[in-house]
Amino acid sequence: MSPEKPTIVLVHGAFAESASWNAVITQLQSHGVKVVAVANPLRSLAGDAAYVRDVISSLNGPVVLVGHSYGGLVITEAAAFNPAVVGLVYVSAFAPESGESAFELSNSAPGSTLGETLTVYPVATGGNEFAIRPEAFQHQFAADVAEETVALMAATQRPVTEAALSDGLPTTEPAWKDIPSWHVFGDQDLNIPVAVFRAGAERAASRGTREIAGASHAALVSHPEVVAEVIAAAGKAYFASVTSSVA
Repeated sequence: MSPEKPTIVLVHGAFAESASWNAVITQLQSHGVKVVAVANPLRSLAGDAAYVRDVISSLNGPVVLVGHSYGGLVITEAAAFNPAVVGLVYVSAFAPESGESAFELSNSAPGSTLGETLTVYPVATGGNEFAIRPEAFQHQFAADVAEETVALMAATQRPVTEAALSDGLPTTEPAWKDIPSWHVFGDQDLNIPVAVFRAGAERAASRGTREIAGASHAALVSHPEVVAEVIAAAGKAYFASVTSSVA
């Protein structure tokens, strides 16, 4: 019996939604790859990760888990001690250590201009949530994306709670310590300093790192073919390892 190919599970970050993966999904599906894009709640790190774990459990097979931005924290938590996850891909994403939060990592190097573009308002469940002001969205989040696409992205962005961005990674064993990871990001990211991505890839002993010249935080939209290639590399690495072990 041929080994089962992993399903690719995509987790968006703050100020985005699952359709932000559409172009990447098209690339992967054209090669017959199974893909699921999760609607990340963006309410709390522990709760968001628990939901992603539920999705993984429903698939009943190996998974390559992919996170964008804050989604990097979510996949790191969701994959911890989870034998179904066989690869991690960080797309313009945080690769946190235990206890580290999105806020903490964003401020660990200079360069982020996100704070000055946000609107903040209270939510009925308590605390505040953040969204990027529509007029600031293109420059801040997606400078290399066509205006008509950015208009849709700004209108459909999912706000994130202050709590989610403040929560430290709960697990005592970040998943990237045990699960092979790949990293891809742009060098013109204004949300998260590129130095944060480089440091995360280095400490995770990245199996493959792609730095896209001129790409914004929305590299998954502006360079879907590159992102898909990195994801495919993770899937192929797992399949190759399993195939060789049963040969």
